[in-house]
Amino acid sequence: MPVPTNLISLTTKTFLKVQPITHACLRHWKARAQTIPDPELRRQAQASIETKTFHCEGGSLYGLLAGNEYKEAIKFIVAYQTISDYLDNLCDRSTSQNPEDFRALHESMLHALTPNESVTDYYRFRRERDDGGYLTELVKTCQDILGHLSDYRRGAAALLELARLYIDLQVHKHVQKDDRVPRLQAWFAEHEKNLPQMAWYEFAACTGSTLGIFCIVSQLFNRTTTEALVVRIKNAYFPWVQGLHILLDYLIDQEEDRAGLDLNFCSFYASDEHLSRRLSHFYTEAQSSVASLPNAKFHRLITRGLLSIYLADHKVSRQKDVRIISKNLLSLGGREAIFFYLHCWIYRRLA
Repeated sequence: MPVPTNLISLTTKTFLKVQPITHACLRHWKARAQTIPDPELRRQAQASIETKTFHCEGGSLYGLLAGNEYKEAIKFIVAYQTISDYLDNLCDRSTSQNPEDFRALHESMLHALTPNESVTDYYRFRRERDDGGYLTELVKTCQDILGHLSDYRRGAAALLELARLYIDLQVHKHVQKDDRVPRLQAWFAEHEKNLPQMAWYEFAACTGSTLGIFCIVSQLFNRTTTEALVVRIKNAYFPWVQGLHILLDYLIDQEEDRAGLDLNFCSFYASDEHLSRRLSHFYTEAQSSVASLPNAKFHRLITRGLLSIYLADHKVSRQKDVRIISKNLLSLGGREAIFFYLHCWIYRRLA
């Protein structure tokens, strides 16, 4: 199955191939979440699926890189993203602020990328522990899919590197409020020499995306994928594409996070103008970084699609400063971004 290279083919395959599989997988995990014995774990598992469906919908587009194996790739993406969203809920709305607890929970994300790795008690540092095997089942679903890839070893190191960065972020940003920024700044200092020039909060955003993982896993279904190509994909997606992804997520959540006193990386910019300039820079660098990859037209479409998926959200209309930034970004993305935006805007309001 050829990878889409234009708006029409991408939109057609999204509706006819990607979304039906994605929603079938989500229905399975939603039904499974309803059987969780512990009421708090059940509530957070259900909420993570109900409120973050679009994370799986967007991520599943990468399944198209897997060719005829796109269904298996999407099953992995939905399961892995469901782990991510569930754990984010557990940490964000947590009964714990223990970094050991957060790291133990997120061991599941490393195990999910390591076929044949034994599962552990991921809840060992928290009061709520009985999920009826829900998290373990998600992990094993990912392991089973990756275990059937003949050359998975070619991607393992890059995938684990991205996952470890993601996990470090989740630990540092969910501890006690007064400790969060100092921990994130110290963590950035450890990595700064290997990064292009950016602020600590931008680095944190770059680590908070799962898109690089989805892209690499989907590419590994193609048996001609080399370890060198995997490294190129990782370097293209981290930092710029992943940073754009998460900064857009934080951009539209600013009002919500202020009300909830939650950490929001966009709040650290000196002004709205500074934020707009940096988002534009991340978009430009993201487009440039994927230009040398195989299927570059697909990757560039997806990067434009990120603008549309987030900027079409209901939250944008309630925030004047965000509306202004959104217009600037959409104009930068051109006609394709505006087309995607209109598509997403209508879909969000009819879904």
